[in-house]
Amino acid sequence: MTTDLHPAAAASPAVLLEAADRSNAWPFVEARNLAKRLGETATAEPVLFETGYGPSGLPHIGTFGEVVRTTMVRHAFTVLTGRPTRLLAFSDDMDALRKVPDNVPNRGMLADHLGQPLTSIPDPFGEYESFGAHNNARLRGFLDRFGFDYEFGSSTAYYKSGRFDAMLRRVLAAYDDITRIILPTLGPERRATYSPFLPVCATTGRVLQVAVVARDVDAGTIVYEDEGGRRVETPVTGGRCKLQWKADWAMRWAALGVDYEMAGKDLIDSVQLASRICRVLKARPPTNLIYELFLDENGEKISKSRGNGLAVEDWLRYAPRETLAYFMYNKPKTAKRLHIGLIPKTVDEYIANLHAYPGQDEVNRLNNPVWHVHAGRPPGQAGLISYALLLNLVAACHTEDRNVLWHYVVAYYGDEAIRNEAMITQLIDHAIAYYRDFVKVRQRHRLPEDAEKAALSALAEGLAQAAPAASAEELQTVVYEVGKAHADVFPSLKDWFRALYQILLGQDEGPRMGSFIALYGRDKTLAMLEDVLAGRSLGPAPAS
Repeated sequence: MTTDLHPAAAASPAVLLEAADRSNAWPFVEARNLAKRLGETATAEPVLFETGYGPSGLPHIGTFGEVVRTTMVRHAFTVLTGRPTRLLAFSDDMDALRKVPDNVPNRGMLADHLGQPLTSIPDPFGEYESFGAHNNARLRGFLDRFGFDYEFGSSTAYYKSGRFDAMLRRVLAAYDDITRIILPTLGPERRATYSPFLPVCATTGRVLQVAVVARDVDAGTIVYEDEGGRRVETPVTGGRCKLQWKADWAMRWAALGVDYEMAGKDLIDSVQLASRICRVLKARPPTNLIYELFLDENGEKISKSRGNGLAVEDWLRYAPRETLAYFMYNKPKTAKRLHIGLIPKTVDEYIANLHAYPGQDEVNRLNNPVWHVHAGRPPGQAGLISYALLLNLVAACHTEDRNVLWHYVVAYYGDEAIRNEAMITQLIDHAIAYYRDFVKVRQRHRLPEDAEKAALSALAEGLAQAAPAASAEELQTVVYEVGKAHADVFPSLKDWFRALYQILLGQDEGPRMGSFIALYGRDKTLAMLEDVLAGRSLGPAPAS
């Protein structure tokens, strides 16, 4: 979401640093932990943040979540310490293809290349030199689309260029110690043939999971039995071998000097094992944040194979990209449901935090999620309309014409709407898409029951008698008073508002009625009340 409005004035460096020291926002907590671990020995060498990507499939919403959260910690660390940093987005593209994805063309061709590194397999889309290169390009395009500041790293390039050679020799020297760490985690069959090294067969190009029968630390070679039973000696360097992934992760941390990397809860054991191996390699493992995994709307773990997840493109169809970053910010260590239905609530929480930001002191600004979403410079949006109210405006108008809806917004918000035009029109477009796909199909109006008509008539009378310039709060009071005066029909105000939503908007839930009436207009609202009191439904009737 872009804006030409000026954000709230930035604090002086001294005030900002003092606030950062006191902030309890989780990126600052992480940044302080990292700074403490690195100590006071600041050097010119940038602090290295890393995110990993398995390119056997296309980038997904979890990829976005890990990169945007890491970016938030990186920015907090920079504010806190002033030290230079780098973010490395690393692709494990030398991994072997173990299974053909369901969402790609030419699956039969891919099946012929099972077991080979992703960067050695032809691109099923026919666009790049390999399947790994295709997915790497998709990853870079994905990250560039969101404006992330990062460097890209390729496992294949690092292995083949010799960048990992010195650390691979160190792994060979520590072979027995590393094996002792891993073996207790394996089943009997896998334990019998386990080796940290996976040779790449010079004949078939396959990454082999085979037993190593001899090692020569000085020569930097291993001997293994290939798939035909022949003994083959190969260097562990230069891309002739790769490491099993837990050892590979640890080797990468050690070789590159990674200081910080996040991982999902399902990788807790892997993080612990990789950290132990990293220490065996005489290196310090990075600081890790373990984040919780997403659940679907039924509370079940999201799985790519089950297809119960939510794509980034789905979110961006119905809401601005900043709101997805806002969702990722909130409680990373708590399992959260991730589904289309929570988008309106998330957008309005984001807007509410934008509204609150200018009036907050510096510490509370740094505790506000929008500070982290916008890297310390949230845009000024004091008059931005709520998403829920826009959805109900679309529902009441029965239109998907942005210009019609914009007319209502300008009539109510005036100059404030004009100043926020780019933002509001973007929100209108998102609200129209959400209404069309999820609200319209469920929208069912009902006519009032006889006992309810007196309350609706009283509401019409109260609105007609209100001052011409009555505010949303004053109109809300009128609605409240009518509901309370008809407690014999509506035992609670909740029952009264539900009836209004069902009759006027065709749904069980809705906005503050005062805000809706102010935006939609009293004359239009009175016309709606006149129609329903005359027995004319405002839309499709409920199913019998």
